[in-house]
Amino acid sequence: MSEKPFQGDRIAKVLARAGVASRREAERMIEAGRVSVNGKVQTSPALNVTSKDKILVDGKPVAEAEPPRLWLYHKPTGLVTTARDEKGRTTVFDELPDGMPRVMSVGRLDLNSEGLLLLTNDGEIKRRLELPSTGWLRKYRVRVKGTPTDEMLVPLREGITIDGETFQGMDAHLDRQQGANAWLTIGLREGKNREIRRAMDYIGLTVNRLLRISYGPFQLNDLKPGEVEEVKSRVLRDQLGLDKDFAPTDKPRPKVRRGGKPAPRGAKGPRPPVDDLDDFGSKRGRRPQGRPSGAKPSRPARGPQGTGKPGGPRGKR
Repeated sequence: MSEKPFQGDRIAKVLARAGVASRREAERMIEAGRVSVNGKVQTSPALNVTSKDKILVDGKPVAEAEPPRLWLYHKPTGLVTTARDEKGRTTVFDELPDGMPRVMSVGRLDLNSEGLLLLTNDGEIKRRLELPSTGWLRKYRVRVKGTPTDEMLVPLREGITIDGETFQGMDAHLDRQQGANAWLTIGLREGKNREIRRAMDYIGLTVNRLLRISYGPFQLNDLKPGEVEEVKSRVLRDQLGLDKDFAPTDKPRPKVRRGGKPAPRGAKGPRPPVDDLDDFGSKRGRRPQGRPSGAKPSRPARGPQGTGKPGGPRGKR
């Protein structure tokens, strides 16, 4: 039986792959008459196109799709996650380092939230990462004002309804009490608007710091506020099960801060885990585990018979 000839891809998918917009937003652009194919304005996304078709968006040609790429970005507080803000507030895209291509955010973090935000140049990657069916766990470290108990968190684990909106059960664990505040670890699989803040308010707690530390298999780790780090193409391929073309290199890429300058090597050590942070992220003094206080690490033996003294042919200078 002969194979059917390639019939192309839906136009919204092609626009998404080219980084114009997400597939859903591309469909809205088509319906608004902003897209033309071979000189004819299209108002329906029910159209397949191939590389031979000439596609214009707002009168400008659409570039060929680049290999899918994904970046980890440590969003600081005070930035909105939107391409344009009607109130004139600074967006995450205003603050990205120089040299970044056009990217879209995977989901959002609100103005006062911080931590891991995924960025991609590919609308299909964005769609796949945001689909509820993927069920990827998003973990947050949450500081609340109050004295929560494990019993207070039970309703959150079972699922709650607020103002007629149902929230699925979330992973909720009390980590420690710190004066008038407490630290919790919260895990979500759906991520509705302001879900954690609304859930905490429901049980009588007020969130005063919210930090996303992971999104599925992707971790914030020691990325500092404002830094961007690209995910290696083989990691992206393995985690998402993709088999398309990727960036031509997997060489380590430097973390980049605002202004496009790589973070200086050796300037600071890696950021301590959130569990080792005090109220506002300062590292709490802890003696390294694995040896008693005051003990010095052992040195490798040098010289003949492991005496520790220079000697032998290799010990002479």
